[in-house]
Amino acid sequence: QGYIKFSQLEYFVLDEADRMLDMGFIHDIKKIISHLPKKRQTLFFSATMPNSISSLANSILTNPIKIEVTPQATTVEKIDQSVNIVDKGNKLALLKSIINQEGAETILVFTKTKHGANRVVKYLDQQDIRSEAIHGNKSQAAREKALESFRLKKIKVLIATDIMARGIDVKNITHVINFDIPVDPESYVHRIGRTARAGTEGVAISFCDASEFKLLKAVEKVIKYEIPRDNNHPFYGVTAKPTHNANTNNHSTSKPKSNRPYEKKASSADEKPGKKQSFFSLQRMKYKARKENKN
Repeated sequence: QGYIKFSQLEYFVLDEADRMLDMGFIHDIKKIISHLPKKRQTLFFSATMPNSISSLANSILTNPIKIEVTPQATTVEKIDQSVNIVDKGNKLALLKSIINQEGAETILVFTKTKHGANRVVKYLDQQDIRSEAIHGNKSQAAREKALESFRLKKIKVLIATDIMARGIDVKNITHVINFDIPVDPESYVHRIGRTARAGTEGVAISFCDASEFKLLKAVEKVIKYEIPRDNNHPFYGVTAKPTHNANTNNHSTSKPKSNRPYEKKASSADEKPGKKQSFFSLQRMKYKARKENKN
């Protein structure tokens, strides 16, 4: 819009570069670059840099130098990681049991969808556990308020989606719970990286139902580590109870069919004069009349 002059700009910095490019901001970035001086230094910062994004970055940068502080997709050694194999219908109850454990003071929960995050908040509210959700449908003000409440420990649980994972910088998060296994394996690293920061220890627990085994294997392939299975949690091998909306024992939830009581009503209508007779009672009277005529 012409309000800023870039003629003296020397440094152009993109933080979380791979996420910005991967989310489709490439055209916006190129538009900004077109207004910048050609003689400048451009810096990309990111926790991961997949090959597909690296090639895209190379088309924007000139003779770039790649500096890696830690190997790609490396998880912190001080994080106690585990997988809880659990029936999908038992995930909420399992989450509640972990929240109520001793030592679970500040808990960050990751869900796959915004709807899933809202559903977890609703369930915890019903259990008198204070929580908030942050995701793309929340306003910036609402997200900041939720994060501040989490930092000040006004709420014990914060539920987030992957899009918000990297923006969460809260000290002393004791537990990270993957309510859903992430679709993008590298998101696992960003999720659990919210705990065990600045030399502290942390716990990362991933819930995995039967439909998520392939996603779990993909995560373990990326991090080059088989996450230990915890078979001692209270819902291991427990089949979830069907919800009240479920169609159990092959009984239909639709309204049951009538046992055809109208025939009884028809006969009673014959006995009550002045009451409108049904079609079936009239047919019965005609049948009786024809029978009498034959006799």
